[in-house]
Amino acid sequence: MKVLVAGDLCPHGRSIFMIEENRYTEIWNEVPNVVDNHDYSILNFECPIVEHEAKPIEKCGPNLKCTPKAVDVIKYAGFNCVTLANNHLYDYGDTGVQDTIKALGKSGLDYVGGGFDLQMASKVLYKELNGGTLGIINCCEHEFSIATKTTGGANPLNVVNQVHAIKEAKSKADFVLVIVHGGAEHFQLPSPRMKETYQFFIEMGADAVINHHQHCYSGYEIFQGKPIFYGLGNLMFDWEGRRGGIWNEGFMVSIEFKKTHNPSFNIYPYTQCDKTPSIVLHNDTARANFEKRLQELCDIILDEKKLLSENEKWMQKGSRYYLSIFQPYRGKIMNTLYMRGILNSLVPNIIKNRIRDYIECESHRDKLLYLIKNEL
Repeated sequence: MKVLVAGDLCPHGRSIFMIEENRYTEIWNEVPNVVDNHDYSILNFECPIVEHEAKPIEKCGPNLKCTPKAVDVIKYAGFNCVTLANNHLYDYGDTGVQDTIKALGKSGLDYVGGGFDLQMASKVLYKELNGGTLGIINCCEHEFSIATKTTGGANPLNVVNQVHAIKEAKSKADFVLVIVHGGAEHFQLPSPRMKETYQFFIEMGADAVINHHQHCYSGYEIFQGKPIFYGLGNLMFDWEGRRGGIWNEGFMVSIEFKKTHNPSFNIYPYTQCDKTPSIVLHNDTARANFEKRLQELCDIILDEKKLLSENEKWMQKGSRYYLSIFQPYRGKIMNTLYMRGILNSLVPNIIKNRIRDYIECESHRDKLLYLIKNEL
């Protein structure tokens, strides 16, 4: 069986007008031809459909939403399924989740990774396809969208739960595909934690692991004969001020699953929402250039020291912005002086160590998040 997986789709900016005007051919160009050559195709639906009155939830970052027209543009391209486990599914609370799942149900599109509660969101999707049964598991890192026992949202990344899901899927399906939404935004490499986790999923029985979320593409590796893709990039996500850079490039990955050997794969690189709000597949020259840059990322991923070094550089970038939240400075002027290094930290080391302990230790972190959430 041949399965196509693509990254984040979110109607935004110029693409909203094209979707509302049914200009689907201009949006997709040759993408439907690629989709048609596969038994099953999946993309990440990066925002909820909101048809009824709903207030945006309080969170960091933008609250995204779209209309049911987004379903039409997805179906026009020929995609069969959307992943819902991402950091925007719950942007408009339970109303957004309910409207989204209702619209997907009417359209006939499959979905995985989201639901009216945690039990529904964590279900494995099984599909009978040419060549056998495929089990699809979808989860995301914790960021304002996670489902609970009583509220809707996304299936959270939880290694124990995902391993149980992989083992269940392995007993019911011929092949298991794990799709994760996570990583550092605008950073083109996985963290050592991501690499360790995704490799563990392969060890536990997954036949392929695919990640998206970072708004840029990353590299891949073959681990124990199975592919792990660490970032696909945006599929369709127009954003003013984010043009002419890594935001605008990505790739779809085609995986062929066969019972007689390990999966094989091919990639389809493209440019999206740059000069025009559309997806344009790379020609031979652009593809060769893209694959060269992609290989550079793959080489770093395979080298633990280089990967650790690049991650450390990323962690240091914008460190004062992160640390400013722990400072007592308040007001625009005082905060600006601190971030420019003019004012020193007023937090003593004993408090810094306590903060570090609360964040690093899982048990302390559980309590800290609980207290903060309840205080808010």
